[in-house]
Amino acid sequence: MKDLLPILNVFSLTDQHPALLVLALALPILPNLWSIWHSYKHEFTSPMEKYGWMLAGVMLPVIGGILYLLFGFRRTTGLASWAKPPQQRG
Repeated sequence: MKDLLPILNVFSLTDQHPALLVLALALPILPNLWSIWHSYKHEFTSPMEKYGWMLAGVMLPVIGGILYLLFGFRRTTGLASWAKPPQQRG
């Protein structure tokens, strides 16, 4: 089985390198966390699009974040007014 799925070899090395296990489990989640944070702080053409991208980041574990990186973040129209630094508000 390990010959078919070489990624499983990472889990057999955790006795010597527990950081590899943490990295292997955390790395796929990072695009999702970033997509949720980015879509929350930026404006879209409609609120439904914004909430749709946030929902995709939450409900589609790895795929939602990757789709947002490929298609979603380009559709933003800028930072939300409340998310801008105080010098740029107004």
